[in-house]
Amino acid sequence: MEFKVIFLGTAGGVPTKYRSLPCIVFRRGGEVFVFDCGEGAQRQFIISGIGFPSKFRIFISHLHGDHLFGLPGLLQTMSLMGRSDPVEIYGPRGIINFLEALKETVGLNLTFNLDVNEVYDGLILESDEYIIHSVLTEHSIPCLAYSFEEKPKPGRFNPDKALKLGVPKGPLWKKLQKGFSVRNIRGEIIFPEDVLGPPRRGVKVVYSGDTRPCSSLVELARNADMLIHEATFDDSLKGRAVSEGHSTASEAATIALKAGVKLLVLTHISARYCLNDNILLEQAKKIFRNVIIAQDFMTVKIFPKFEVETIGSKS
Repeated sequence: MEFKVIFLGTAGGVPTKYRSLPCIVFRRGGEVFVFDCGEGAQRQFIISGIGFPSKFRIFISHLHGDHLFGLPGLLQTMSLMGRSDPVEIYGPRGIINFLEALKETVGLNLTFNLDVNEVYDGLILESDEYIIHSVLTEHSIPCLAYSFEEKPKPGRFNPDKALKLGVPKGPLWKKLQKGFSVRNIRGEIIFPEDVLGPPRRGVKVVYSGDTRPCSSLVELARNADMLIHEATFDDSLKGRAVSEGHSTASEAATIALKAGVKLLVLTHISARYCLNDNILLEQAKKIFRNVIIAQDFMTVKIFPKFEVETIGSKS
């Protein structure tokens, strides 16, 4: 199943001419998972053409405005479009009060139900095909990082083996691929492992939110296909990164190296690098080679291989 990561907002603190505030989308099949929702997120959705499918979940890392103030507008836009399917929202303590305050003060009357969940460390969501975990990171206020991990997939089906074992092409092949045993033309039981290769590892993507380097994030990102990590400052401003609870590009690269990830994507880029973010890339690459800097409307396809492309416009 195709898995895309779409960067709708990659700035930190304030928007710039080319970067909107934090908002990153994981698109897996017909499901959309939104990580943070900076101001103007609904416009980024419309420009990108992602749409608002029935299975729509939002994950907020922390309650700083640049990661949160787009949420009311996004919900209102979906309501004005006549949405009826519920929306799930996950975030740290306080997210429920934030949404209740909106209802009381601006009359956020929606055409759909909200299922709001305050979460902490641990497993926060599980389906038959994937799991989502969160951990607390080190920031100036409680902040969560999230991991999305597909469960192991069945091994590849070997049609030649199935035919040799007397299983004709058709519905019985599909049953074997789904993990069910069948009887062949001689009435013998054929087990899935007789025709399937070893289980295949699923995709794993981790989003950091705002953070200082911390061991909890290293463990969460262990062996991930992609780590999306903030890099608000270059190394010359490490003191400011420490005092404000952010990371430098080199520190993000060190986390990627320790966690053994395949690809590091730097985001939450300060406006001071609006015209030239090469310094961040250069500093990170000295520590971890497979790194790119996120741009608004950039998409990364993960399966079956990494592909980076632009899906929208910077206008």
